[in-house]
This record gives sequence, structure tokens and C-alpha cells, in this order.
Amino acid sequence: MALLLWLGAESASARPPTAYRQVAAAAGIPEQLLYAVAQTESNTQLRIGYYPWPWTLNVKGKPMRFETRELACQAVRKAIAEQGIYAVDIGLTQQNWGYIGRTRFREPCDALHPIHNLQSAALLLRQYYRQTGDWVSAAGMYHRPAGGEPARLYRSKIERRLQAVVAER
Repeated sequence: MALLLWLGAESASARPPTAYRQVAAAAGIPEQLLYAVAQTESNTQLRIGYYPWPWTLNVKGKPMRFETRELACQAVRKAIAEQGIYAVDIGLTQQNWGYIGRTRFREPCDALHPIHNLQSAALLLRQYYRQTGDWVSAAGMYHRPAGGEPARLYRSKIERRLQAVVAER
């Protein structure tokens, strides 16, 4: 339960959970943006509500959630071996192993570490913000650096999540 409180189950306020606030502050990005990305990428229904789940994979468009890091680690290794390095997204912020993960993590299971996964996403968001000058546009590039309709749709999802946070205050 302590992991859930640290990563996502602090529903008493509209502020993102502690881990997101700490990582966002260190990277100089809006905490709500980092949390909105994680919600968009890995939200899972738990008994206590919907929260980003650290042991989430997406393999060729199929979301997969695991109860433990160990089970997710086994699955990510198998998925990469069977489907290829570009077919697997890993963790809270769905780091694609082929495009991002290989350059930021020693091996695929390292991308399942919640804080390291969030740090990687935060650095990417900061990089894309430098290019666009706009945090929502940076989130669109996070999803699809080439832009186009997929990036536009993702920006819309992020905007809705950010508006919901503002409405809760």
C-alpha cells in the first residue's frame, strides 16, 4: 500500500502524488503534466480508483498489467524476444524499448522502476518543451515525435486531464 500512496493513491487533493511532484520538480516540468502523461499511458482500475500502474506493458497495441514487477519483467523480456524491440512499451509512462528505452536503461526490466521511468519521461517532456515552447505540444511530441493526428489526439487527452485537475481545485 505504501507504493500506491507514493505513486498514485493520494486522492485527498488535486495535487499529483509525491513521486510525480519530486521527479517533475527535479526536471523543471509541471507536476500535473507528468501525472497526466502517466494517467494517459498506464491508468488501471484498482479497488480504490483509477491510478497509473508501474507494471504495465503495451505489446503491439495490447495493454498488459501485472501484479508484480517480477511478472512484468518476465513478460517484457519475452515480448521483446518474440515481437521485437519496437513493439513493446514499458512502465508508468510507456517507454518504447526500441525508440527510447535502449538509450536510457541498461536492460528492459530497469524501465519498470517507477522513478527511473518517470525521470525518463520528464527528460523527454523537457526536451520537447524546448522545441515547442508549449507543454501540451511537448506531450503530443512525447507520444509521437513526428506529430500528425496521433499527436493531436494525445494532446487532446492531456488537455482534458489537465482541465480536470484545474476543476478539482
